[in-house]
Amino acid sequence: MICVLLVAGHGTVLEAQIKNDETGLYSHLSGVPKALLPGIGGKKILDFWWETVNMRQLFTEVYLVTNADKYKHYERWATATDFPVENIINDGSTTLEDRLGAVADLELVVRSRKLQDDIMVIAGDMLCADQNFDIAQVIRFFRSKPGELIIYYELEEGEKSSSRGIIEVCHDSHRVTRFLEKPQEGQTASQLASVVFYCIQRDTLSYMSDFLSQQPQTVGRAFGQFWEWLINEKQRHVFGMKLPTGFQLIGQVGLSDYTKWLTHYSTKQQGNPAKPITCRSYARVGLMGNPSDGFNGKTIAMTIANFWAEVTLLETQTLVLVPHPLNDPTEFGSLQDLFCISRKEGYLGGLRLLQATCKKFYQFCSKQGIALTKQNFTLKYDTNIPRQVGLAGSSAIVSATLKCLMKFYNITDNDLPKPIRANFILDVETDELSITAGLQDRVVQVYEGLVYMDFSKELMEEHGFGAYIPMDMSELPPFWLAYLSDPSDSGRIHSNIRQRWLSGELLVIEAMRRFAELTDQARTAFRDKDWSRLVQLMDQNFELRRSIYTDDCLGPGNLKMVELARQFGSAVKLPGSGGAVVGLCLDQARLVEMRRAFQEAGCVFCVISPYNPSASAVGGQH
Repeated sequence: MICVLLVAGHGTVLEAQIKNDETGLYSHLSGVPKALLPGIGGKKILDFWWETVNMRQLFTEVYLVTNADKYKHYERWATATDFPVENIINDGSTTLEDRLGAVADLELVVRSRKLQDDIMVIAGDMLCADQNFDIAQVIRFFRSKPGELIIYYELEEGEKSSSRGIIEVCHDSHRVTRFLEKPQEGQTASQLASVVFYCIQRDTLSYMSDFLSQQPQTVGRAFGQFWEWLINEKQRHVFGMKLPTGFQLIGQVGLSDYTKWLTHYSTKQQGNPAKPITCRSYARVGLMGNPSDGFNGKTIAMTIANFWAEVTLLETQTLVLVPHPLNDPTEFGSLQDLFCISRKEGYLGGLRLLQATCKKFYQFCSKQGIALTKQNFTLKYDTNIPRQVGLAGSSAIVSATLKCLMKFYNITDNDLPKPIRANFILDVETDELSITAGLQDRVVQVYEGLVYMDFSKELMEEHGFGAYIPMDMSELPPFWLAYLSDPSDSGRIHSNIRQRWLSGELLVIEAMRRFAELTDQARTAFRDKDWSRLVQLMDQNFELRRSIYTDDCLGPGNLKMVELARQFGSAVKLPGSGGAVVGLCLDQARLVEMRRAFQEAGCVFCVISPYNPSASAVGGQH
C-alpha cells in the first residue's frame, strides 16, 4: 500500500491572521505552512502523521504533495526528519486562485509516479484530537471490504454539518449510502463528518481522471465533490470507519484554532495524571420466567444494590490486568488452604473475564469499523457478589469492564447499542470462556432496574435480540434473598435441558411456553401492584422448573432452602442457576422469623435493595 500526504493547500486565513497579529507572539511564523506550524516538544503538525505512517511493513512508499509556494519549506522539513526528498511532489501552484484542487493533486502523484497500488490519502495539515490511533487497524478494515474507505467521526458540540462533508452509513454493512458536501440545514440528520483520510483501491484510481474531466473549475475538484459523484452518482461501494475522536485544524482555519490546538496538546504533554474510570454493574435476581431466556421464553429480572462488581481503568504506559488478591489467588497458607479454597470457589477467578472482554472489545471494534487509539491502561476489579450462587457475578465483571472500555475509548451507545451490548457480554462468556449462560442476566445488567424480556424466536431471528422493556419500580414489595454459604458449581443446574429442547421433547417445549405465560401474568401483577398474585406466580415458576429439571438436578441445598421458605408462607424460587433462592413474604413478622431460620440453617439471608438506575445520579457508573 502507498500513502499520500496532501499539504498543497494555501492557508490564506491563518497566514493573514498570523501576519496581522498585533501581539507579535506569532510574527516568527509568518509564511510558515500550516502543516509545519510548531507544536509541543518541538513537533510540527506534519510530524505526527509522518511518525504514524513511517512504517515499511504497512507502506511501500510515502509521498507528499505540496505547492510551489511552500515547496522549499517541505524540502527543509524532509531533510530534518528523514523523509525521502525525492518523494515530495510540487504541483506548481503559488496562490489559492491557481491551485489544482485536492483530487487533481492526488491524480498528479498517481500519474507522475505511475502508481498501481492501493492508496491511503491523508491531509497532512489536520490532526485527530487524539493522534495516537492504530493505523494498521484502519488498513485491515479497508482490506476486509470490497470498496473504498472513508474515515469519519461524530460532529462535536459547536461543529456545524454545513462546514463538513457529511456521510450516511448503513449500520450493519458499514457502507456509505450517501455523501453530502457541506449540506444545508435539514438535508440530512446525520452527524457523521468525513475528513481527508481515505483508502482507495487501485482499480478506482482511474475514476479520478473521469471526474476531473467533468470539473474544469478548481473549486469543484475537492474530495467532497469527488465522493458525492462516486457514491451518489456512480453508486460505487464505499465504506465508512469511525474514529471515536474529533479532528482539529481541518481546512481553512484561523489563529484561534491553532492556539486551541496548542493548548490541547500542551495539557496532554504536561503529563497530568489521567483520572481513573470506575464503573459498576450489579447482581441480578430472576423474578419470573427463568430459565426460559435461553429457550425463546420470557423473563422478568431485577438488578439489586446489595451486591456489585466494580472495575477501575487507569491510563498507563503498558496494558496491565491486575489479579484480585482474593479471587485470583497465587499464594496459599498451606496445601489444605489451597484445597479448601479450590473446592469452594473453583479454579477460575475474574482475571480471565477482564482479558476476554478486552480481546472481544478489540475484535468488535475492528469488525464494526471503529479505529481505536493506541492507548494503554491498567484494569483492576473488585466484587462482593457471592460466587457460584447464580447471581450473575461473572457477567457483572464483564459488564463493568465493558463500561470502562467504552468510556475510555469514547464508544457511544450508537456504536454499541444496549441490545447488542448484552449480546456482546454473553459472547464473551459463552464463546470465549465456555461459560453456560443465557441472555437474561446480560440484558438486565445493561439496562439496569426491573426489566421485562421477550426472547421469542421471531424477534431473535429478525433482530438478533429480543424486546427489552424497563418496568416501573415504585412501591415494590420486600423481596428477600438467601444463598448457601458453601455452594456447589451453579452451572451444573442446567443439566441436559438444552439437548432435550433441541430434540423437540414436548414436555420441555411446553414448559418453556408456560414460563412465558407466567411472565406475562407477572408483568400484569407488577403493573397492578397485585403482590398476592405475584406470590402465586413465583411459586408456580419454581414448581414448573422442578417438573422438568427434577430434584436430583436441583440439588438438596436448593430444595432445602425452598422448603424452609415455604414453612413461613413465603413465595420462593431460584433467581439464577442455583445456589440461592429469592422470595416474597408479605407478612413482615414472618419475614423476621424466616431470616432467623435461614441464618440458623447456615445460609446467608438479606432483604433485597432494588437498584433503580433512574434514582441514581450516576446510573451505575462511579
